[in-house]
Amino acid sequence: MSNADIPLDPEAETQPDLFQQALLLIAVCVIALVGNTVATDASVMQGLVGLIILYLIAMAGLLLTHLVPVNLPSVAWISLVGIVATLPWTPGSGWLLERVAHVNFLTLATPCLAYAGIAIARREIEIAKASGWKIFIVAVLVMTGTYVGSAFVAELFL
Repeated sequence: MSNADIPLDPEAETQPDLFQQALLLIAVCVIALVGNTVATDASVMQGLVGLIILYLIAMAGLLLTHLVPVNLPSVAWISLVGIVATLPWTPGSGWLLERVAHVNFLTLATPCLAYAGIAIARREIEIAKASGWKIFIVAVLVMTGTYVGSAFVAELFL
């Protein structure tokens, strides 16, 4: 594999449309619901209601990303919708916060981080293949140096 095989712009790859994003979010919510039910004392219904609210906030943010002609990433729109929905003077914000409180953050983060790791790893493996064995040595040296440097600073100041 040569460097020409690696896409220069990773964002140029096809992006899922709104319908595909909705389906992906449903899959993430199902995984998070299972994790939330196992990891917390919340019942399935409590977790389901909280996840439905989070799903609707995420979909509203994604919809705004497609409709509003301002170049903001979808995570910014989703955050804005979530912030506005939970402001103290927004009607129903107390009810929203009470329902979402039953959803554990780590159960939401786990499937998202797993997907991010898989998505990044696929591209990184292609870059590592193109770079050759030298990048492995550089990576080991950088990780070792970071670990030893962190341990040294920790021994000095902690």
